[in-house]
Amino acid sequence: MKKIFLILLVAVIFSSLKSQTYTVRIITNMGSMDVMLYDETPLHRDNFLKLVEAHHYDSLLFHRVIKGFMIQAGDPTSKYANETALLGDGDLPYTIPAEFNTKYYHKKYAFAQARDENPEKASSASQFYIVQGKIPNDSTYIKAKSRSGYDVPQEHRIEYAKFGGTPQLDMSYTVYGELVKGFAVLDKIAMVPTNKNDRPLKEVRIITCILLNKKK
Repeated sequence: MKKIFLILLVAVIFSSLKSQTYTVRIITNMGSMDVMLYDETPLHRDNFLKLVEAHHYDSLLFHRVIKGFMIQAGDPTSKYANETALLGDGDLPYTIPAEFNTKYYHKKYAFAQARDENPEKASSASQFYIVQGKIPNDSTYIKAKSRSGYDVPQEHRIEYAKFGGTPQLDMSYTVYGELVKGFAVLDKIAMVPTNKNDRPLKEVRIITCILLNKKK
């Protein structure tokens, strides 16, 4: 049964691969994950590529990990933070305008940008997260609509019912890519023990990020 689920999930992911240009490998001390970036969210795509090229993410921590929800990284202050430091507020001095697209939603393994509670829903310059998610129930969709006024489409609900995700975040946070390799690494990171602030008790650190390909 687990094998069938994985085959179906991979089929869903690779159905959107053809039109995309860039793939980035995130190398961590727990393994590597490959992220395909969407061309239809160019502001977020180009910002992430710029930071990858500048080695901005080298040595930063996954500072927020919630099993059944997501793993989050990109706080610049995490590079030299001691084990008791409160992380999550660090960022670069700009934001990215929201690029919501109903095609791209918070399915399992979605790649999205964090943000604070600004009214424009502009994204953090630096912090991103990868969805692990879980199978939602009716209350999740009610919460999603109350958060953003967005009614999750039936075709998305079908995918959520099969594979899981975090539909309560749809159209509130910009999704601009998805994991295409390293699924087990994400799930392994999501399982690590954390403290009361969702910071892993044992460091999960990005070693570096590298651009794997660019279509000509």
